[in-house]
Amino acid sequence: MEHNPLKTRQDAVRAAVEILRPLKDCLTPGKARMYVGNGSAHYPEDVAGMEGWSRVLWALVPMMMGKCPEAEEYWQLWREGLIHGTDPEHEEYWGDIGPFDQRMVEMAVMGCGLCFVPEAFRESLSEKEQGNLFRWLNQINLHDMPKNNWRFFRILVNIGFLKNGWPVDEGRMREDMDMMESHYTADGWYFDYPTKRDYYTLWGFHFYSLLYAAVMEEKEPERAARIRERAALIAPRFACWFDREGRALPYGRSLTYRFCQSSFWSAAAFAGVECPEMSLGQMKHLVLGNLRFWLGMPIFDRGGALTVGYGYPNLCAAEGYNAQGSPYWGLKTFWILALPEEHPFWQAEEEEYTPPERFLDGQVRLLLTRNPENRQVVAYTAGNHAWEHMHEDEKYEKFAYSTQFAFSVTKEASALNRGAYDSMLAVKREGKDLWHARSGCEKYELREDRVSFTWSPMEGVVIDTVIAPSGMWHVRKHVIRTEVPLEAAEGAFSVPKDWAGKRPCDRVSSRTGSGEGFAAAWGEKGTSAIFALEGYEGGEVIHTEPNTNLMAPRCVLPTLRARIAPGTHTLVCAVFTDAGEKETREIPEEVRSLAASL
Repeated sequence: MEHNPLKTRQDAVRAAVEILRPLKDCLTPGKARMYVGNGSAHYPEDVAGMEGWSRVLWALVPMMMGKCPEAEEYWQLWREGLIHGTDPEHEEYWGDIGPFDQRMVEMAVMGCGLCFVPEAFRESLSEKEQGNLFRWLNQINLHDMPKNNWRFFRILVNIGFLKNGWPVDEGRMREDMDMMESHYTADGWYFDYPTKRDYYTLWGFHFYSLLYAAVMEEKEPERAARIRERAALIAPRFACWFDREGRALPYGRSLTYRFCQSSFWSAAAFAGVECPEMSLGQMKHLVLGNLRFWLGMPIFDRGGALTVGYGYPNLCAAEGYNAQGSPYWGLKTFWILALPEEHPFWQAEEEEYTPPERFLDGQVRLLLTRNPENRQVVAYTAGNHAWEHMHEDEKYEKFAYSTQFAFSVTKEASALNRGAYDSMLAVKREGKDLWHARSGCEKYELREDRVSFTWSPMEGVVIDTVIAPSGMWHVRKHVIRTEVPLEAAEGAFSVPKDWAGKRPCDRVSSRTGSGEGFAAAWGEKGTSAIFALEGYEGGEVIHTEPNTNLMAPRCVLPTLRARIAPGTHTLVCAVFTDAGEKETREIPEEVRSLAASL
């Protein structure tokens, strides 16, 4: 994507158009499906094609709301697809749905279209076409669906019906909203399940709730006010996930949605959320900064279509529900285009928001830290566990997550390079065995200055771990009780090994070093080092399997090694991370003192 400063509303329009432009050629003849590449999800290919088509509307609907003339040529194509996809007599009919159907997810944006631009989604259709659209969408009211954020999809469809005078069960719609509100805990946080603490609170519960508040505030003023209050409450907490470069914390599932990370700020601005602790200019900076970061990354294929992956095209870390068109869910961030040029959001000057250098958010079970320049966020986690999708131990249970160094996923547990155990302690029985890392905690505690937890990576092994940050250093202490002899490997953060960009001057590389008591990597993409304080045999730098890291395809991983006999043993190490190329070989005295106090 060509350089775009992403400062003005027109810059944002141009960015949206650049993302949409290649997609016209990806439409099927009847314009009701969009295929951008090869790959598959757990649902059929015809459903995946419908999904890709639908997700483009997350940009087109706000563009039409904001009277962007650039939307017209795309809407004419997607309008044709809407007509054909809902026509049971057309060969590209989207089909009748069943319980727990992926097509329920994709109905939500059509409900938004009915809510916010009825002149396009209803009035531009013939009476028969309107009937087809209603009948197809109304299927969402006839089948079972999960008791999670999916209920918002039915809510949005039904408020679309309500706003257009179509039949709707208002009682059940309120019941659905009551159920969604029952997922609220405190401090602005909603959760799908007790263990799902991730971006879905922001790009799911808050995003859809704020759209609901904008539509239903006259009919349900108390609920609308409550929704905005909760958004204002979470805003400064969620801002702790972002650094000054616009990067948000790589953490949890569905990261292939990329710049959807900042969609909460778009919805908050649209719904008129007023946060005493944050200015509109700061929210604007969080949206546009995140977009600037992502649109400068190699996340598009040669034809200009978004790819499945994170910092580059990569299927290794994908979930089973990531089809080739799934990344266009990120277009929800372009909801800011519903706001006209004269809106205070666009008139405000961008202003950097700098959260505290250390913030404990007990609801999401993260202790978040940053350096004084806000160039890197590091989060420490305890008590988060998930089990439904691919690589969830890596996505939720690393010891630390960084905006500078994305985490890696395991390809195979038989070797350390294929396991890519960054920010993890991995153990295995001495000899031939598989490596095991944290997957759930028996108990945990989060405090302002540390996180601690007890875990069992394998039968006969119990580990008590304490992790305490000190600036961009942190200390890890493990007390290991084992009935079997073990080999152990303790990873720092993975550092990009090299990167060959489009031009020779884009190339970066890292230097490495290791010895009896340390392992480190220094490079233009940052520094990661790990130092032994007690119990380790030595350090080495592992060249991890390509495409295991989410941000860089080739990485090196500073690692400490140990052998542990049956009994009780202690391992203590200090880990350093820096956003710059800072060669560090000495442990500061305050870090040594911290380690001694644990």
